[in-house]
Amino acid sequence: MTPPASIDPQALPLRDIHLPDPVSWWPPALGWWLVVVLVLLLVVAVAWWWRRWLGGRYRRLALRELERLGQLPLSEQPAALSLLLRQAALCHFPRPECAGLYGEAWLEFLDRPFKDQPFSQGVGRCLLDAPYRPGSLVDSHELLSLCRRWLKRLPLSKGKRVSP
Repeated sequence: MTPPASIDPQALPLRDIHLPDPVSWWPPALGWWLVVVLVLLLVVAVAWWWRRWLGGRYRRLALRELERLGQLPLSEQPAALSLLLRQAALCHFPRPECAGLYGEAWLEFLDRPFKDQPFSQGVGRCLLDAPYRPGSLVDSHELLSLCRRWLKRLPLSKGKRVSP
C-alpha cells in the first residue's frame, strides 16, 4: 500500500464559520398577533361595559330611591313617586320632550314603553290627582311595582349630565 497523500489545508477552499443573521423583530410571530387582537378586544369590551354601567347609573339611583319611597306613609307616596318619575324622565329624555308635560299628556308619555297603558288606564292614573287628594285610596304595592317596571325600561343615558 501506498502512504496517503498529504493534504495541504491551505489549498482547500474552506471558509470560516458564519453565524446566521439575528432574528428580526418584524414581522412578529402569529402568537403575538393573537395577543394584540385579544388585548384590543379586551379594551373594547371594558370600554363598552364601562359606558353601559355609567349610562345606567341614573336608573340605579332612581330604583334605590324608589325602594326608599316605599317606606313613606301611603298618603305621601303618590306625590313622591310622581316627582321621582319626572326626575328620571328629565335625566333620560331630552328636556323639551318631557319637561312641560302634565295631566293626560304626562300619563301618555309614561305609557310609551308599555302596550297595556297602565298609567293612563290603570293604577298609574292615580298620579294625576292622588297627590292633591290626601285621603285617596291607592294600591301602593301595585303602583310601586308599576313605577319599578317603568324605571327598568328607561333607555341608557349618554353619560352627559342634564343641566337643570
